Amino acid sequence: MAAILFLAACGPTAAQPQTLTVFAAASLLDAFAEIGKTFEASHPGVAVIFNFDGSQSLRTQLEQGAVADVFASANQQEMDALATQSLISNSQVFVANQLVVILPPGNPANIQTLADLARPGLLLVLAAEEVPVGQYSRQALGNLEAEFGAGFKDQVLANVVSEESNVKQVVAKVQLGEADAGIVYGSDAVATAELGTLAIPGEYNITASYPVAVLANAPNRDLAEAFVAYVLSSDGQATLKKWGFSPPTP
Repeated sequence: MAAILFLAACGPTAAQPQTLTVFAAASLLDAFAEIGKTFEASHPGVAVIFNFDGSQSLRTQLEQGAVADVFASANQQEMDALATQSLISNSQVFVANQLVVILPPGNPANIQTLADLARPGLLLVLAAEEVPVGQYSRQALGNLEAEFGAGFKDQVLANVVSEESNVKQVVAKVQLGEADAGIVYGSDAVATAELGTLAIPGEYNITASYPVAVLANAPNRDLAEAFVAYVLSSDGQATLKKWGFSPPTP
């Protein structure tokens, strides 16, 4: 028995488990959760750990020394800030997204058009201005002044009752009926089919470009590069499309 145990101990050992840490914009939660499971299935012994939050919050965490392998942002600004500090080498845009207005089940405020967002007393929830989707939302409201007249943006913003730190918190407030409407990404609307939606015409909408990068101090660089390659692959892009994202704009 001792000899058998000795031989077993000298035999081939199983590969050590590895952890791949991905910091990703909150709007990627559903798509990346699926991509992570697929990546794990094709990389036995690898666990993909996600940190989802507003891109600006994730960038701050990385600046303060948080360790990660991959960063996927909902805007280029946060990625550029990391590049200037040599925290990433290079990044590439992997997907795009657009905005949509979401409404709680039953639409109790009876919002029928975008003009209704300026109705006095309406309860609107947005992401904070420093959050990418919050910035995009305010830009779109400014664009809509071409349709609804000067002052429309300010009238709508006067109805904001809560400013959230990431897009999923906006979704949650509308789901709970704590707001009459919110502005989020189209991908968030796909992930919450029970909510009503109101489209923002393309000429006034904002297209958000999402870049991804391997961190300069990535503990598992090879795995990180493999994950980014999968996100960019036809299979990864198909998953992103299923969750409401669109191919990156040229």
